[in-house]
Amino acid sequence: MSDFLSDVPFVTPQPGPGRDPGRWGRAVLVLLWLAVCLLPMWLAVGDLELATGRVGTPGTLRVISCEDLGQGRYDCDGQFTPDGGGAPVPVDASPDSSAGDVLRAQLTPEGDRAAPAGTKGVLAALALPSVGFGGLGFLPYVLMYWAGARRGRRAAVIGGWLVTAAGTAGMLVGVVAAYA
Repeated sequence: MSDFLSDVPFVTPQPGPGRDPGRWGRAVLVLLWLAVCLLPMWLAVGDLELATGRVGTPGTLRVISCEDLGQGRYDCDGQFTPDGGGAPVPVDASPDSSAGDVLRAQLTPEGDRAAPAGTKGVLAALALPSVGFGGLGFLPYVLMYWAGARRGRRAAVIGGWLVTAAGTAGMLVGVVAAYA
């Protein structure tokens, strides 16, 4: 590879006409950034309501079988037994389950799926919003840079690293909780 480096011109982009996205371009980029980071939070609301017991029926999920669909994907089926009694209901189980698992769960209002409840369910449901939260970390720095602000950019970078690290930690905790 180093034999070819002499053929690659090393050019540092210089500010000039056409290099800046402009006022409208910046607005579009910020809106897209916000959409990409806030959408996972919005999409996780239903799973969080289910995991916290705000919606659905509490009970016990017994995972009956898990079929390997290939490429790390699984389709799991189980039986949900409501706490209030009644006949077990056949449901789709979380794809991160294993056959034979027995765990606290919430049955969706539709009655077709059961998701882990309690601490494990809440932490797993927070994995996706944590990714979005971490993605917002450096947005203040970018806005300050575009505004030409010199003061406070160092604090924005430090804050960006802290928010991104917190988002990464939350995502890792959620994924570990989901598969534990």
